[in-house]
Amino acid sequence: MAIRDWPEGERPREKLLALGPEALSDAELLAIFLRVGVRGRSAVDLARDLLGAFGGLRPLLEADRQRFCAEHGLGMAKFVQLQATLELSRRHLACQLARGDALTSPSLVRAYLASQLRHLGHEEFAALFLDSQHRVIRFESLFRGTLDSASVYPREVARRALELGAGAMIFAHNHPSGVAEPSDADRRITERLREALSLFEIRVLDHFVVGDGEVVSFAERGWI
Repeated sequence: MAIRDWPEGERPREKLLALGPEALSDAELLAIFLRVGVRGRSAVDLARDLLGAFGGLRPLLEADRQRFCAEHGLGMAKFVQLQATLELSRRHLACQLARGDALTSPSLVRAYLASQLRHLGHEEFAALFLDSQHRVIRFESLFRGTLDSASVYPREVARRALELGAGAMIFAHNHPSGVAEPSDADRRITERLREALSLFEIRVLDHFVVGDGEVVSFAERGWI
């Protein structure tokens, strides 16, 4: 049976309008994105098949172009549409974060940093540069690759912070393994950065480690 022939309260679009997007399942939300199904399968049926084939919503959303387009019912147009949607979501989070004091929205900071770093297959070290009122100036990726005390350069971080007129910083990096637990090297890097930036009266407010399903805060651990 086509979705248009379903009872109105069970159709994904009508259900979203009546109850809000949070009331829909992953398959129903994906069906709205897909818009149409394939021969003999409704958009919801196709969405369920795809979630099963990819192993869930997140692996589907983070699939590379080749893997995504190889699946029946998807293709290049859908891949481009999805990437645009994901980027809009990241920019929306950035706009929300830029409106006020970053420290008054810890959950938003976590969500934004996770959206920027969680999907990467390599380690990346990044920072939120903040002004003296802790408002966001800019987010930048600083270093890429396996992180240790020799691969993160406090002098370069301090130089960039001074260029941007930053008064405080929040650092973040990802663990591609998916395990968010900070390493001893992570703690040493953070301490070196704190010491270097303190010479210019630039505060390090936090360092987040982004894993697969968790984001660990140094400040919450009492390490900063």
